[in-house]
Amino acid sequence: WNIMSKYFKAYIVIGLLLFPFTILAQFNNNTSSPYSRYGLGELHSYSFGRSTAMGGASIASRYETQINLANPASYTAIDSLGFMFEFGIDGKSSRFKNDIGSVNQSDINFQYFAMSFQFSNAFGTSLGLVPFTDVGYNVRVEENIENTGDVITTYYGAGTVSNAYFGLAFEPWKFVSLGANLNYYFGMLNRNAEVVFLGASDFYNVQQYKSLRVSDFSLDFGAQFTIPLNKNNELILGAVFERNPKYNAKYSDITQKNISSGSGIDQDTLYYAEEKDGTIEFPYMYGGGVSFVTKNKLEINADFYHQDWGDAKFLGEKSKFLTDLNKFAVGAEWIPDKFSIRNYYKRIAYRVGFNHEQSYLVFNGQQINQFGISFGVGLPVYRSKSTVNIAAEFGRKGTTENNLVLENYARINLMVNLYDLWFIQRRFD
Repeated sequence: WNIMSKYFKAYIVIGLLLFPFTILAQFNNNTSSPYSRYGLGELHSYSFGRSTAMGGASIASRYETQINLANPASYTAIDSLGFMFEFGIDGKSSRFKNDIGSVNQSDINFQYFAMSFQFSNAFGTSLGLVPFTDVGYNVRVEENIENTGDVITTYYGAGTVSNAYFGLAFEPWKFVSLGANLNYYFGMLNRNAEVVFLGASDFYNVQQYKSLRVSDFSLDFGAQFTIPLNKNNELILGAVFERNPKYNAKYSDITQKNISSGSGIDQDTLYYAEEKDGTIEFPYMYGGGVSFVTKNKLEINADFYHQDWGDAKFLGEKSKFLTDLNKFAVGAEWIPDKFSIRNYYKRIAYRVGFNHEQSYLVFNGQQINQFGISFGVGLPVYRSKSTVNIAAEFGRKGTTENNLVLENYARINLMVNLYDLWFIQRRFD
């Protein structure tokens, strides 16, 4: 193949695969948390695939059969003839509890897809579609108001913002890799409320429908520095950064009153704003990580990640429910004998990790924290570098103090990484 032909064929395959997943992403929703009512909803982890079972720690990770979205500088780690396609499915079961009672919820959905390959020994690329945030909640509040009677308020919402990204990395010097992602965020978040006055002589309610549609581009950057310690061991330092981007958005807000009596239904629009232009100003983001690697045997990662959500602006205003996000993650992978011929179990990658997140939500001075432990395996495919990754995570988010909600959750992920050698010129047929 000549150089133009091989990349042309690659992008045809990429385009055909990207289109159906792009449509699917608009209907992807993987949360039932009442906390998704605030801010942009429930934010997804910045890592996936192999590192999911390692607590998500992956900013400094460089692995030839891994697509590492946490740091675009990692795209040069893949072999120059390698091509990877990866997708994942996520299932989550949660138990939400407060001072009044508890409820169970389960969600399962497509999680992401991505692919990666190199242009040359110095340039690597990746592109894919990953969820950024989900909204999905239904909360019912019953109360008795003096001189009014029983009132039922229902808050409900749904929606997803997805990220279609294209990343490029290069190695200007040996042991140094720099990269960047061009991100396209798109999707719609709907937040609605209905107030029903049961004590009125006639049926009387107020309904509010709010929507926020995001559609814009941004850039994030990463770097990795490899320090060889000896023949088999190395230390890798990683860093990521994103300057506070501003996204174009359109928002709608419709509030109406309905009165139902024996003579019919009287509907009155109290407020109407449809598809007005606005902006969302995201926070600064930065993170750092370190990875200790014994080649083909052991990898230990540690990450720190920060976002200034307290300075974020939604349609020109800061939210009183948002504060700065901090996340810490540690994880490890161990392979007994990667090249064992007789014992399959020795070729399996065994992984474990934990993470602690001070989330971007705060209520009456109480920040919502999350803690999770994870473990999993990487199952090698026979006579291939492809891998089936399975990860499980158990954790909790929130608290029952101050009338808040505690979520205990269990999550399982199935991720398939397909690896092949492309662009090989055959000498003999």
